[in-house]
Amino acid sequence: MRLRTDVVAVDTEDARVLLDERTGRYFQLNRSGALILDAVLADEDAARRLTEVYAVAPAQATADVADLLERLRSAGLVVA
Repeated sequence: MRLRTDVVAVDTEDARVLLDERTGRYFQLNRSGALILDAVLADEDAARRLTEVYAVAPAQATADVADLLERLRSAGLVVA
């Protein structure tokens, strides 16, 4: 999975902002969202990384990763 070529990612103090240049819409990810995105883009196990960094149960981490990826897909920000 990767970001579409017309999506720009910028880190901020507390988050990451994704700009869809086609629509001009901004999407904000918190720190855990940015961690998930980084892991997915690096083809790593995002749920495992989430449990290593945050105090979250594996089942919850898996659900959180699936939810974020579905939101990114629905927004048209990522491609397989």
